[in-house]
Order: sequence, then structure tokens, then C-alpha cells
Amino acid sequence: MPQKRETKTASLRHEREYFAYGIHNIFGIDEAGRGAWAGPVSAGVVCLPLAETKLGKYLTGVRDSKQMTARQRKKLSGTIKDVAIAWGIGSASNDEIDDIGINPATKLAMKRALEESMAKADFDIPDALFLDSLLWPEMLHIPQVSIIGGDQRSLSIAAASVLAKTWRDDVMRQLDEEYPEYEFAVHKGYGTAKHHAALKQYGVSSVHRKTYRPVREILDHED
Repeated sequence: MPQKRETKTASLRHEREYFAYGIHNIFGIDEAGRGAWAGPVSAGVVCLPLAETKLGKYLTGVRDSKQMTARQRKKLSGTIKDVAIAWGIGSASNDEIDDIGINPATKLAMKRALEESMAKADFDIPDALFLDSLLWPEMLHIPQVSIIGGDQRSLSIAAASVLAKTWRDDVMRQLDEEYPEYEFAVHKGYGTAKHHAALKQYGVSSVHRKTYRPVREILDHED
């Protein structure tokens, strides 16, 4: 009889360790779309109820959003919102990315997501931020934990990654309706061969990141 395939879920080990020391309101943060040539960069923030003993069961299958199917992400994003103590999604537009650069724009998206999540919380400040492979110097008044591969090793970060990617993918599908020639629904604005070919054929749209080299090269060629 074939064995039932085990559904992978990100770990709660790091959250449990900090919870044992009285750090309860942990906000996982992750982004989506940093490397894309078009559209916004997005960030998700999630604070999970770590005292809930069945939390891992409720969020079975939540892991690095890139390892999940679109259907899995869509379904579990609703579950994450239902289960979370607080959650938020923020973004920075392609124009903001061009104006201030991708790193500041990513932090701006994170800030907006954190502000939205705090509006849903019944406390004033997070106990800690869990971040995927980075620190946030502008928010050092809040304790931070940088976890390499965090969207695989922390359920809080993984949940945030699911919200960020689901939201951004929805936006790119909407942009596909406005700009069907670029097929944003297929590649979500990332640098595929098909996307590059469309840029060469149709030029640069208003939602492309004009400071990104492949896009800038098309603009330089047009000039």
C-alpha cells in the first residue's frame, strides 16, 4: 500500500524558543517581487497565536511560498488571516522603486505592512520581528531576529511570505488585463525570455521598473 505523502510545513521551533522566554507577540515579515522587472514589491507581516497548541495543524502546508502552488497559496492565505492575531500587507510601486531604489522601497513596503498589522493588534508594539536573512536598522527599537532561509525555517515568516506573494500575484494578473502583450499573469513581471522578447517588441510600459538594467537598456536603445 503506497504511503501517504507528508505535507511539508515550516517549523515553529524558533518561535517556541522565544515564546518560552516571554517573547509572545512575534511578527514574521517577508517580501515578494524584489527581482521582478515590473510591478510593485510587496511585504507581508503575520503575528501568530503561539500559545495555540494546534497552530501547526491549522497551518499545515504553510512554507516558503515559492515552494507552494498558486492554489495552495490562495487557500492558505485565507487560513493565515483567520488564524493570525494580526496581519498586514504593504507595497511600494514601480515608480517608488525607481525613485528610491529597491532596498529602501522594500523597507517602505515592510513599514506599510507592519503599520496595517498593528492597526489590527490589541497591543502597542511587537515583542520581536522575525526577518528572512536581513535586519531592519530603521526599526531597531524593536528586537529583531534574522533567520537565514527564514521562509523555510519559521512559520511566522513563511506565513508572511504567502500573504506577500499571493497579493502580488493578484496584482500582476490585474496588470495582465491592462497590458496583455507582456503576459504578466504568466511570469509575474520577472525576467523570463518571453518577458524580454515582449519588451523588445512592445517597448517599456508604465508599470516597468525603468532603473532595472534590462528595462533601462531597452529605453536606451529607443533613445
